Amino acid sequence: MGALYTIDWIIVGLYFLLIAFLAWLAIKQGQKTSTDYFLAGRHLGWFIVGASIFSSNIGSEHLVGLAGSGATDGVAMAHYELHAWCLLVLAWVMVPFYMRAKVFTMPEFLEKRFSPESRTFLSVISLVAYILTKIAVGIFAGGVVFSVLLPDIHFLGLDSFWIGSILVIVITGIYTILGGLRAVAYTEAVQTIILILGGVLVTIFGLKALGGWSELRSIAGSEMFNLWKPLVPEGVKSTWEPVKEAGRMAWYFNDNYPWLGMLFCAPVVGLWYWCTDQYIVQRALGAKDEREARRGAITASFFKLSPVFIFIIPGIIAFALAKSGKILAFQQEFFGPAGELIRDNAQKAFPLLVAHVLPVGVRGIVVAGLLAALMSSLSGVFNASSTLFTMDFYTKINPKASQQQLVWVGRLATTVMVLIGLAWIPVIRGGKGLYDYLQGVQAYLAPPIFVVFFLGVFMKRLNGKGCLAALITGFILGIFRLAVDTPVKLIKGFSYPEGSFWWIINNIYFQYYSIFIFIICILVMIVVSYLTAPPDYEKIQGLTYGTRTIEDKKRSRASWGTGDVIASLILLSAIVWAYLYFRG
Repeated sequence: MGALYTIDWIIVGLYFLLIAFLAWLAIKQGQKTSTDYFLAGRHLGWFIVGASIFSSNIGSEHLVGLAGSGATDGVAMAHYELHAWCLLVLAWVMVPFYMRAKVFTMPEFLEKRFSPESRTFLSVISLVAYILTKIAVGIFAGGVVFSVLLPDIHFLGLDSFWIGSILVIVITGIYTILGGLRAVAYTEAVQTIILILGGVLVTIFGLKALGGWSELRSIAGSEMFNLWKPLVPEGVKSTWEPVKEAGRMAWYFNDNYPWLGMLFCAPVVGLWYWCTDQYIVQRALGAKDEREARRGAITASFFKLSPVFIFIIPGIIAFALAKSGKILAFQQEFFGPAGELIRDNAQKAFPLLVAHVLPVGVRGIVVAGLLAALMSSLSGVFNASSTLFTMDFYTKINPKASQQQLVWVGRLATTVMVLIGLAWIPVIRGGKGLYDYLQGVQAYLAPPIFVVFFLGVFMKRLNGKGCLAALITGFILGIFRLAVDTPVKLIKGFSYPEGSFWWIINNIYFQYYSIFIFIICILVMIVVSYLTAPPDYEKIQGLTYGTRTIEDKKRSRASWGTGDVIASLILLSAIVWAYLYFRG
């Protein structure tokens, strides 16, 4: 196992000093009001917005999970990264409505568009989602990175996994709690640069250790580079078909990414995440104006393409190193005695590359990048969680609270969310893979939120009762599936009797179940809305395409130029190129 030498530790130390300095600058500017603390005073420029969006997204699930997925399934999960086009939807479709509404949170936008009840319910769903995904996953990934890089550390009965998890929380929590979104955004802008640099170095030195790109494709095989044919069970002729078993049709897959799910489910999850999730959109809400918010989202879309090359490709490199036996440590970690691939150990792909492939000095830069991703991911969700709790719950309980009280409640909320996240880690450790776990939970929780936001913007006739009915229905269906799945993940050796109702629910492929929730939510929202009174169109002026004024249209048109359009077209062209190149 490669060790961190003095020069590496010096580089890591310089990284922490830089982060501390940026956080100090943000704190020095003061957090006198809730707007200062939660939205950085609405003064963020386009580059800070874009880099912050990307850095918040590219966190633990990519460092550990996406690289691990690359090692086991090749470029299959690149579909999610190529959803960078979703950020163009945020830039061109949703940003104008959010900026006109001048809201702190996404649930607050739903209140203005639909009803107070919709706001409260979405806040609950969002907080649950953050506990189940971003917070717990971030903590877990921090532990995985430390357990690989510093495996021999033990303290008070805790191994390096738990020590690493706790350290990441404490360090990140300090500057997030004190500095608010301004500290988060400033540090994330620098962390984006360090993260991309670190990922590029891992790819370069990994290819060098393997023997180059052609050697990688030769050892890994063409299927690892095929986006058009996701892995399917043996005997299935087409990725559009369900599994055929014993003469009957069973709509479920195991460890695969069928086209049907990728085509219909993945975009729903992507648009929910990039266009309606508080965790991401809060950065755009902190922009100076609509122009800066739009350009920030477009900038983030370019950054978003990089994970394919700085995480997925390194994962494939780690698999090739293990398969070829060029580095014995990889072979021992990835393959069992019978030559079978150990999927759980593949989660260590990226930190293993750092430990075994990188030279002294460079290793310190990449470790700093690892820490940057872990910390930026957690700091973003800490701030988003505290904003949701404070602005959507506490202000309802104590409407006369002072600005200072709101800031302190937000800080307290962060601490509580972390403790809950820690308790959920054992469930994640029982799953198939970190990135797969994350995509599964998001697929269950995303459809109702996507439906109410996008249908709400495009169809002015839909009302608060339809919105609330869709949110409740979708949330119940999603939580039901999570409740069915959890015992299988948490209890070793547990399984439902084959053919039983619970077994069928547990084995329905998660993307197919997500599509089911999506369709049901659309039907519920439209039917309930049209069976009840229409909304007051004056109250939702400017919040739907059908209720925009001439002034609204003129302001939006004045906020973008030819350069913004050209940049968006370049991004779309790059995505098309990636799909054409990765054909196996």
